[in-house]
Amino acid sequence: MNLSALIGNSRIKDQLSSRGQGRGLSHAYILSGPAGSGRHTLARLLAAGMLCAGAGQRPCGSCGPCSKVMRGIHPDVSLITGSQAGKPIAVDQVRALRADAYIRPNEGERKIYLLEEADQMNPSSQNAMLKLLEEGPPYAVFLLLVENPGGLLQTVCSRCETLALSPVTERECVTWLRTRFPDRPAQEIQHAAAQCQGILGRAVRILEDAASDQERQVLVNKLAAALEQGGELELLEAAMLLDGRGRREELSVLLDALERELGARAVRGGNRRRLLRAAELVRELKGAARLNVNGGQLSGWLCAGMFFRDQESVG
Repeated sequence: MNLSALIGNSRIKDQLSSRGQGRGLSHAYILSGPAGSGRHTLARLLAAGMLCAGAGQRPCGSCGPCSKVMRGIHPDVSLITGSQAGKPIAVDQVRALRADAYIRPNEGERKIYLLEEADQMNPSSQNAMLKLLEEGPPYAVFLLLVENPGGLLQTVCSRCETLALSPVTERECVTWLRTRFPDRPAQEIQHAAAQCQGILGRAVRILEDAASDQERQVLVNKLAAALEQGGELELLEAAMLLDGRGRREELSVLLDALERELGARAVRGGNRRRLLRAAELVRELKGAARLNVNGGQLSGWLCAGMFFRDQESVG
């Protein structure tokens, strides 16, 4: 199999290399490893390898089935998650999966199910799954994605082949990050690789969080400058920067940072009177953000509130 898209993990690659070009793969695998270790990447590669229509090494990555699998739109590949956020897959979902499994594939030779956080399923759900692993149709494949394989019943484990993902080396991580983030400074990439403990997903989050922090600070500086010195037009332009910041958590973090920046400017000897008025207004906006007021509403509130405070000060 062509597993070059999976970084590191030579043991898994060796384990699967003798299985032919996708057709010799097992009907059930446990893909174990911490979040960000590559479980979903490996699951997609296995699914693509089983459904690939290419003539050479599988998955070829360029045929129609491979493209559909990688884009998450292949009709014969299903991701099964809990019916509610934070909830494990329930026994009713496993029963529905079992009924679906006996409907023949739409396009390919196999029908593949990816079970998210399978180690969180309760014993009833796992026992229902066990019947599928033992008696399911020959074209059905089950990929159990787990963080802790110890959470699975031994009877389930015995019906599956385990693929345990390993942390990558720091060098492998740096090489991959340079390809993924070609515009990021080498120092940032090296820092992320050193801090992620060999888990590529963590390295990505470190870099994305750093980028978000930098972007947020630029926005905070623009807002603070307008609140301290700007006229009505500058206030309007700065306030509009809040529009589009739809997530409540993001707005709260941004407003917290803005309040701190206003306080720091006051301490450094800026326009103390106006900065204090602005800080008072930002505290009002923080309360509104907790009540699900959106970024567009907050931008209007910020502009109008500061303008009227200026008018009252002049009056």
